[in-house]
Amino acid sequence: MTYKTPKVIAEIGCNHKGEMSIAKELIKLAKDCGADVAKFQKRNNRELLTEEQYNTPHPNPHNSYGDSYGAHREFLEFNQQQHAELKAYCESIGIAYSTSVWDHISAAEIVALNPSLIKVPSACNNNFGMLKILRDEYKGEVHVSFGMTSHEEEASIVSFFEETNQGNRLVIYACTSGYPVPFEDVCLLEITRLKQTFGARVKDYGFSGHHLGIAIDNAAYALGGTWVERHFTKDRTWKGTDHAASLEPTGMLKLVRDLHATHKALTYKSKEILPIEQVQKDKLKYRKNG
Repeated sequence: MTYKTPKVIAEIGCNHKGEMSIAKELIKLAKDCGADVAKFQKRNNRELLTEEQYNTPHPNPHNSYGDSYGAHREFLEFNQQQHAELKAYCESIGIAYSTSVWDHISAAEIVALNPSLIKVPSACNNNFGMLKILRDEYKGEVHVSFGMTSHEEEASIVSFFEETNQGNRLVIYACTSGYPVPFEDVCLLEITRLKQTFGARVKDYGFSGHHLGIAIDNAAYALGGTWVERHFTKDRTWKGTDHAASLEPTGMLKLVRDLHATHKALTYKSKEILPIEQVQKDKLKYRKNG
């Protein structure tokens, strides 16, 4: 098995607290850590939420940026022009820009920006109207998380892209939807199952992790998860629901370092006795006859 170079997505999401300056700072930090992609989120909250959901108080008032859940979401939302600004900034410093889209309007707006990849979060992967926009009106990679998704639903998503021979643009992610997820619920072998199930029908595989620390991400990569996505923040104590399950810059830097070290190590010996071993063999394995 030949391993592809690992790709790391720093999921900034809404960890910018609604401030463009913080968003750009997080992009720069992600770049400095060696991440390949800085990713945000795009929602049209009036389309996405019912009137009742929009006007209901945030379930955790301590983390809310508004009097209602809708107001909270609007406070954290960047418009299309602001996303274009974020994309331009990413390009100016040499890191890819991407966004998770949650609804039809957001998908169309981000497709118009033409990033190299667009993400579909687990919560929206059954929105086939939105998937149709990404399949039929966009030419880049479509990355889809399979958290809280049945095997039948997984198959229907892949088949939907195959209807127009677009499976080769699809990257699917093993994921457990929780914040944070205990290790016993991460279920890394789902990566193996997805690869065995879909094989070459999709372009590639990934792992979207919501666990604490970086101890298991290398295992995800070794199992075939080329793309590793982790939430990213500057300070895990900041106000907001995603910060606690995010990596700070030190953690992201170590994650990228370790994944690339693992990539170098995942090979067979090129010869039975490597040159680095020959020196030790000559020194340590010498024995007199008998």
